Amino acid sequence: MANAIDGRFDAVLSGVLKAWVSRQGAMLAIKDVGSGRYAHVDASMARFLGRVPADIVGHNDAELVDPAMATAWRAAEQTALAQGQPLRSEHRFEWAGHRHDFSVMRLAVQGADGQRWLCSVWTDQAPQRQKDGQLRAALEQLEQQQRANEKLRLELADQSPRDKATGLYTRPHFEDQLRREVDLSTREHREFAMVLIEIDPFSAKVQDLGGAAEARIYEAMGRLLRGNTRAMDASCRLDERLFGVLLSGVGLATAHSRMEGLRRQCASQIVVLDGQELGFSVSMGVASFPHTAASQQDLLAACEAALAEARRRGGNHLTLASIAFEAR
Repeated sequence: MANAIDGRFDAVLSGVLKAWVSRQGAMLAIKDVGSGRYAHVDASMARFLGRVPADIVGHNDAELVDPAMATAWRAAEQTALAQGQPLRSEHRFEWAGHRHDFSVMRLAVQGADGQRWLCSVWTDQAPQRQKDGQLRAALEQLEQQQRANEKLRLELADQSPRDKATGLYTRPHFEDQLRREVDLSTREHREFAMVLIEIDPFSAKVQDLGGAAEARIYEAMGRLLRGNTRAMDASCRLDERLFGVLLSGVGLATAHSRMEGLRRQCASQIVVLDGQELGFSVSMGVASFPHTAASQQDLLAACEAALAEARRRGGNHLTLASIAFEAR
């Protein structure tokens, strides 16, 4: 009875192994340890060797592939057998006019009858290495673009009252524009929105990389703000991690929509330093004049309160300032 149960389990495990190998796009081969001859190959392995499975079973590598390949494979098999545990090895060779790069996992198993088998799973590394190469190239290109943007920002900073780290205007410009917007809104009965943005605490990776990583994030923040505001708007750096935006002629609902889009861009932005991806997020408080507040001081206080609420909610959040309704 026990042997029958063991047999069923062996069949189940064999099916699971074959299904997993197929799903991974790998190749499976099983050899007799004593003779080194193939006892089983799946369809993928047979295609790779340029034969059908029936023409491979019963043969050894010396009869199927180049002597150098057969020798290298046999040496790896002997190492796996000696260790008595799964062994991963790399094989790079030319076959059928193509260069191949395989990672091979080998494991010796013993059947119920005492027969020993060597199971090997072959995984082609070329697709993954190609993807890794493409990713590295993309990251390098992105980093080069960021360096070019940084250089341009520094050149602009020498010509105007802008913050060198972000390319944005500084606090004095923001305060001057805020006074102008309040005056314009009061005279022409038009609305404008004010946004305070704070970069959330940096991740451990950014902290470990230090000032260079922080500078790269500030540069990205400046670029995103410039890309999401109009010429008539004012985007400024107010403090180390604090930014302010004045959206001229924009109401609270429109400001919310535009700034929520900016918040999402910040959270998904790829910033690269020395080949490493850095991430950051921001908290935002949005208020409007005159609906949220009827004075410049009250507007600033309402926007600061909304930003504090966004931070209280854990960051990476946008909060609208409340609108006070007068009782009649």
